[in-house]
Amino acid sequence: MSTARPVPERRPCVEPRCIVSSRAPQALRAYAAVAVTILSWASAFPAIRLALRELQPVPLAAARFAVAALLVLGWLAWRRPPLPALPDLLRFALCGLIGIAAYNILLNTGQRSVAAGAASFIVNTAPILTALLARLVLGERFGVRGWAGTLVSFAGIALIASAQPGGLAFGAGASLVLGSALCMACYVVLQKPLVARYGALACTAWTLLAGALWLSPWLPEATAELPGAGMVTITTVVGLGVLPAAIGYATWTYALGHFGAARATNFLYLVPPVATAIALPLLGELPGPQTLLGGAIAIAGVVLVNMRSRTVPQASAAPATPRLPS
Repeated sequence: MSTARPVPERRPCVEPRCIVSSRAPQALRAYAAVAVTILSWASAFPAIRLALRELQPVPLAAARFAVAALLVLGWLAWRRPPLPALPDLLRFALCGLIGIAAYNILLNTGQRSVAAGAASFIVNTAPILTALLARLVLGERFGVRGWAGTLVSFAGIALIASAQPGGLAFGAGASLVLGSALCMACYVVLQKPLVARYGALACTAWTLLAGALWLSPWLPEATAELPGAGMVTITTVVGLGVLPAAIGYATWTYALGHFGAARATNFLYLVPPVATAIALPLLGELPGPQTLLGGAIAIAGVVLVNMRSRTVPQASAAPATPRLPS
């Protein structure tokens, strides 16, 4: 009578070679997510400039986020996240008004006269404005390094603005773009408790829907302008709704989960240089020495502020989610 031979138990491999091989695909996916995020967010600045050749700033924002809202509705139907509680509806409405509608109206209007690369450098200072607001509103620590970084960054902004029409005069393009960065900072502070309750993706989805609703009064104007626009402009509007608003934020959330906020945020310093590089062949915009030097100084200031935030407890550091898609 034959007896079955016992099958030896297979134990998981814990040798370094096995651990490295199992982590490699995940790391590659995370770096790919970072690359997609940077490309999608950086491309938004030259894409906006391209679309503004045939569309007005506010209808462009309305059309773009109407496209994004359709994708968000599909995601909400698929994932079915919890509906916002009634007390949070007003905060979501404010986030949509400030972080989507006002931000994009100011950015689009400013980019009529401000080059894509210059705009991206200015907007990239939003973390500094966020830290300042968190100090004023939430009482978070700032410190000497934070104030030094702020002064350095604003010196860079002033240098960038000096190369743009009107400089930083009220109503000039550079001042409007800086206003959009301030809107982004207000949004980050406002959405901080919402992210803790609903999660980053769901919070962004509800905020984007609210912003699309605020912009919806300009949809008739957008639908009147789009038929007269070229196919390049129409494709650009759709791309702005799909890439930065939907895909870029999803890949950014994945990267945050893999690298952590402190390390992942470092990759965002690449957005302005990449935006400048994309604008060169797409729009023929060659940044001058003032823009490049000012951009480098502005980013150095942001680095100083981010270094400051990593020396304080995580609970009091500036929020890690730096922006909605541009």
